Amino acid sequence: MQKGSRDDRLSALPDDILVNILDRLNVPEAARTSILARRWGQLCAKLSRLIISVQDFLPEGVLHTNVSVEELVRTNAAVVQATESILARRNPGEHTIRLLSTTFYLRDDAPLSIGRAVGHVMATHLVEVAKFTVRTGKDDIAEIDDDELITCARKFMVFFDACSNAFGGLTSLDLENLRFGESDISSILVSCKQLKHLHLYNCDCGEHSTLQVDHAHLSELCIVQCLLSHVKLSWLPQLTQLVFDGWIDYDDPLFIGHVPLLKAVSLTNVALSSNKMFKLSEFLSSTSVQNLKLGFKSEKVCQDCRFVSRGFTSSPLISSCVFSLQIWVQPECPTQSLASVFRQLRFVNLVNIPEGYDLTWTMFILEAAPLLKDLYITVWDHACSMEMDEEKRKKELYSEDKGVEWDEAAADFQHRSLVTLVICGFESEDCFVNYVRRVMTAAVNLEDVFLYSRLDCDNCKDEKKIRFPWTKRQRISLKKRITVGIESFAIIHSSKMVRDDHQAKILYPECSR
Repeated sequence: MQKGSRDDRLSALPDDILVNILDRLNVPEAARTSILARRWGQLCAKLSRLIISVQDFLPEGVLHTNVSVEELVRTNAAVVQATESILARRNPGEHTIRLLSTTFYLRDDAPLSIGRAVGHVMATHLVEVAKFTVRTGKDDIAEIDDDELITCARKFMVFFDACSNAFGGLTSLDLENLRFGESDISSILVSCKQLKHLHLYNCDCGEHSTLQVDHAHLSELCIVQCLLSHVKLSWLPQLTQLVFDGWIDYDDPLFIGHVPLLKAVSLTNVALSSNKMFKLSEFLSSTSVQNLKLGFKSEKVCQDCRFVSRGFTSSPLISSCVFSLQIWVQPECPTQSLASVFRQLRFVNLVNIPEGYDLTWTMFILEAAPLLKDLYITVWDHACSMEMDEEKRKKELYSEDKGVEWDEAAADFQHRSLVTLVICGFESEDCFVNYVRRVMTAAVNLEDVFLYSRLDCDNCKDEKKIRFPWTKRQRISLKKRITVGIESFAIIHSSKMVRDDHQAKILYPECSR
């Protein structure tokens, strides 16, 4: 703009460009532009991405995890008003809605108002992606008792029954803290015929219940911290991604039936001393995944102690637990069944292995996965998510043993596909150095080894120091220790900060809550 010119070049842009700009804002920000001029108010009726979330209406600095009852009511009302207002402006059938996402609290009549508004717009517009994220206002499982879970589920089912039009066109559903009736989840799956993404956090049909999932279009299923004894994926012909985090029964907790397109699997649990270890050849039988994440939650704690913390104090096992640490995965010697499961494996991500473990057991994955290209390992005693008080650890029967048994790989074993090895939480200890040497010797085409310090956490205040090559001299010494006597062209990188692309892969796959 020339000096003194009062031309508004932004408003001079074509409508489609301005709408593209507004689509990149959240709904409150986009709505504020309507006060600029009548034209801007009309542009809001043309938005293709409508993301309406309670988080955007909370006061600055307040998160949904610590919202007060008053703020909850106010923000829910704001979401209702924004949803009804912005959808009412649209002319039926005029503009396609690429994404319609609403996040709200399960409280009062707000869900009904939102559901009816969304159902109406689905009947009059083309909506490509529609998502409900239903929150209860609590994230800490320990703060929610059984009665609250049941009450919240009943409220949700009232919402569900009253808004069948909206649920019939829904493509994504994210639920938390609900204890359904025996047939409720089946009814939801039957009604949500277009559903592609289902996320369940602390949801079940009763303590130690079974969840059976059959759906023609579901492509992503996330089950996190649900008190389920068994999950049966009987018929999911479009399922490509599975996240299963936290199960309570080690007697075949997961059954995988017809899932021909399953490519990415994330399995996370605390190792239980009183139960058997799982063989991945059995756990993932009939699949051939490409991306595999295994999480170990840093901690070594008896499952019954988890029941105590959640109010289940009547377990007969609590007074008679015998502890011997075990990761929940059983390292396996190469077999035909394991080779069948791992034959397409390209990426493996081992997350939050407790510090003090010998990592050599992970070599069984290399032996069984000839096409594996990337191996990521995170070693971390994540202090803020663990019980650090020694007296409490003794009282609640935390395990301290760090042993794991495995028949080691053959000395002449060679892997020809592995390109990248990434270790977060690396220390200049012999166990780490020897492990890297072992991988470099076996992986004859390895190109890069990335050794990072422990991951950062803003909530962890007193993490113990780790031995890491901070200085240039220490890095040179480490490289000599690793490469002496080894013929390898791999480049060794050591850094405190994790590269962004590596960080993204460490977090993948996760539920996008």
